[in-house]
Amino acid sequence: MPVERLLATRGRRDFLKLFGAGTLGLALPGGFLFAQGASPKPLRGIFPIAQTPFTASGKLDLDGLVEEVKFVDRGGVHGFVWPQMFSEWLALTEQERLLGMEAIASAGKKLRLAIVFGVQSADLANSLKLAKHAAAVGADGVISLPPAENLTSQQMLDYYKAIGGATKLPLFVQAVGNMDTNLIMAMYKSIPSMRYLKEEAGDVLASIVQLTKMTSGNLKIMTGSHGRTLIEEMRRGSSGCMTVAGFADLYAATWDLWHQGKHKEAMDMHGRTLLLLTEAGIYSGTEPFKYILYLRGVFKTYAARKISTAGFAAAAKAAAAGSGPDRPLDEAGKQAIKETVDYLRPYFRA
Repeated sequence: MPVERLLATRGRRDFLKLFGAGTLGLALPGGFLFAQGASPKPLRGIFPIAQTPFTASGKLDLDGLVEEVKFVDRGGVHGFVWPQMFSEWLALTEQERLLGMEAIASAGKKLRLAIVFGVQSADLANSLKLAKHAAAVGADGVISLPPAENLTSQQMLDYYKAIGGATKLPLFVQAVGNMDTNLIMAMYKSIPSMRYLKEEAGDVLASIVQLTKMTSGNLKIMTGSHGRTLIEEMRRGSSGCMTVAGFADLYAATWDLWHQGKHKEAMDMHGRTLLLLTEAGIYSGTEPFKYILYLRGVFKTYAARKISTAGFAAAAKAAAAGSGPDRPLDEAGKQAIKETVDYLRPYFRA
C-alpha cells in the first residue's frame, strides 16, 4: 500500500507504529546505517568460531556448513563466526571462502543468530574484497586478525582503517600478539565501525574492565580461549565469547542463565561444558572438536586439512596446535569423547 494512502486510511500514529522502528531508527551508535526495514541482529552473547567440514575427498562441504549454521541456531546460540583460526581458514582458497560466505549467509537470513565473517588476509586487497563480499551477501559484521606478525602499530592501524572503511558493517578487531591498549584505543578513536574487540592479546579479565571504562561502554569486549573463564568474564561485563561450535549450546545456556540472574544454575552448566572441553582439549588440532560435531550428527566426516604456515605463522601454529599437546586423536580418545557427549546429551539444546 502506498505511504500516502496508508497515512490517509490509518492515521499518522498507526503509520509511525508500523514503520518507526524499521525506517526512522536507522542510525546506531558508531555511525552504522542499516537498510530500510531491516532490524540489526544483536552482536552479543555466544558467537562460536565455526568448524569447516570437508567431504571424504577433501573438498569444502557447503551442505555441512549450512547444517552447522542451522544446528547452532537450534541450540539457541546468539551468533556464528566463520572462518577464523579454528575454522582452518588458512587451508581454504579464496573461492572456497566466497562460496562459504554465500551458503552461510543464505541460510542465516532465515535464522535468529547473527552472522560474522572473517576477512583477514596477508594481502590487503583480498581482505577488502572479502569484506565487501560479506556486506553484499548480508552479513551482520566482519572480523579480522592483523595481516601479519610483527607489524608496527601504524601498519596495524592503517590495515584496520582500510577494513573498517570498506563497508558499513560493524568491525570486530581480533587482538593478538603485541596489540596493546594504546593501539586498541587509537583504532577505536579513528575507525567509526570498530565497536567490537575480540581480546586475546593481554590480560583478558583486566581488559574487559579497563577498555569498557575507557570507552564509556561503547567498545564491546568479546573473548576467546574456548570460554574457559566465561563466568568471570560475565561478572566483569563482557559482551560475549567466541567458543567452539560443537557444544556452543552449552555455552549459550550458561550465558542465558547468568543473565537471567540464575548464577548457580549457570555455574553448574559451565562445569558440564568444561568437562567436554577438557576431554577434547587433551588432543591436538581441530579434529577432536570436529569429531563432536560428527557425533552430534552435524558433520559427515571430521578430518582436518593441513595448514600452511606461510604468512600468518602465529595463527597457523595456534590452529594446528589447538588447546592440547601434540597428541593426535586416536581410538581411545574418540571413545572418551563419545562417552562424554553421551553423558551430556540431556543438557544439549540441539
